[in-house]
Amino acid sequence: MSSHQQPTSHPFILPQFTSKDYSSFFLAGALCCTISHGAMTPIDVVKTRIQIDPAFKSHSFVSGTRHLIKTEGPRALLTGFGPTAVGYLAQGGAKFAGYEYWKKKFVQVAGSQEAAVEHRTAIYLGAASVAEFFADILLTPLEATRIRLVSQRNYASGLVTGFTRLAREGGLREMYAGFLPILCKQIPYAIGQFTVNEFCHELVLRNMSEETKLSLSSTSKFGISLGSGIIAGFAAAILSHPADTLLSQINKGHGPPSHLSMTTRLITLAREAGFRGLFAGLGPRMIMTAGLVSSQFLMYGAIKDMLGAPPGLEIHKDV
Repeated sequence: MSSHQQPTSHPFILPQFTSKDYSSFFLAGALCCTISHGAMTPIDVVKTRIQIDPAFKSHSFVSGTRHLIKTEGPRALLTGFGPTAVGYLAQGGAKFAGYEYWKKKFVQVAGSQEAAVEHRTAIYLGAASVAEFFADILLTPLEATRIRLVSQRNYASGLVTGFTRLAREGGLREMYAGFLPILCKQIPYAIGQFTVNEFCHELVLRNMSEETKLSLSSTSKFGISLGSGIIAGFAAAILSHPADTLLSQINKGHGPPSHLSMTTRLITLAREAGFRGLFAGLGPRMIMTAGLVSSQFLMYGAIKDMLGAPPGLEIHKDV
């Protein structure tokens, strides 16, 4: 009598993250995002102008920068710095801590190590999407303020006056007018950022022996993180750029009247823009996003180490 032994599923040994750990994840994510996005403000200003200002439509990134400095002065490159820094402080913390939290939750739902590894793509996609959804609730009003400051020269003098004017004149309706398009932009962005970064790391580490992994120098680890972050940044930019263009148009007040549904407005604007219009300004945004994402992952890891936070949960396929 022969017997067939069924393969057994092994429960995942999950890290037991404490509230202090999640606080560290939040702080590290908040700092890395506000520093990186704040530093990229000049690039984002030029990119936004190319997307929505007719005077900049024919300009490249370099010529657009020169034109902006010539017509409005060097200070124009820092327009919107306040809402950018504050918005991404809140959004970055919620996104990175949320990704760690939801990835662990979805691994628990999978039930075993084998199931988690088999369905790791779905886990990455789900964790990134849910984390980004909640983070965007914090980001949307500040992003609307930033775009108005960039696109309307005399809208307000800064973050506080711009946010106050937006809240007073438009209320919650106008503050969250861009919520749907920002979700359409940020969720694909987060998917590209986290999922592609995970798979880039997996691809590199899968081709190394255990001895090589254990003996990796700091320079090698830095190179892997930098390269993975750059590729993830390119993916994030391409996936999210059409919605980024539509978001700028909505906040500028372009397109159908605001009493129509957001879905109708987005479809109409997309048709008017066409394929080429939806990807206007993609080149500078790819450069910006590659720098953003790679620097964020590098800073996130470094800040977590400084805070004594544990590493995140890994579910990479070894072979």
